[in-house]
Amino acid sequence: MSYHDLPSRCIAFAAMCQAAYQVDKLACTGNVPNLKAFETSLLSIMRVDSDSPLDVFGGYSGLEIGFKSMQSQLNGNNQGRNMQVTKYIIGMLALEKKLTQDQTVCAQLGERINQVQHQLAHANIDDDLILSNLNLIYKDLISDLGPKIQVNGNPACLQQERTQHKIRALLLAGVRAAVLWRQIGGQRRQLLFSRKVILQQIEQNLRRI
Repeated sequence: MSYHDLPSRCIAFAAMCQAAYQVDKLACTGNVPNLKAFETSLLSIMRVDSDSPLDVFGGYSGLEIGFKSMQSQLNGNNQGRNMQVTKYIIGMLALEKKLTQDQTVCAQLGERINQVQHQLAHANIDDDLILSNLNLIYKDLISDLGPKIQVNGNPACLQQERTQHKIRALLLAGVRAAVLWRQIGGQRRQLLFSRKVILQQIEQNLRRI
């Protein structure tokens, strides 16, 4: 079955928004806004052989924050739009483009993710060991591919090592979602010219939760 359709692209882009939204909240408060959303984002990095885009994220409920954030970003109301989230999404898309052009890094990324998958047999996704390894994957393989994503927030929060690891793990999840979005036909112009129908799709998805 082909997933080159609007509902699938909406799911993938919502996952990007969810990762970016959580990065912003972590940077400003030191806390993730929702544990289920956090786990959904990080576990999606591991799901490289899922049957559908929805399966990557374990269903609609794990993306509720992403759908709501995407809604705010696209509804045309500047008061509701979070410009930091927008900036992080743009950065994720730029890194995704560089990543998919470098097959060597793609292969290394697959190997490193496979190692973390083995570790998950004995640990939870939010354990320090897993977060540290996801942090290193992002630092070693993704961060330097293009312009670095500059995260803004509360310096006291950003100085905490565990917060840094969570932020980089979420940025990795965002890039993973960006790769999926591109693979199923996502393009920036769709966000401009198909905004109304995308917002209708988001409302449908929220009703499914």
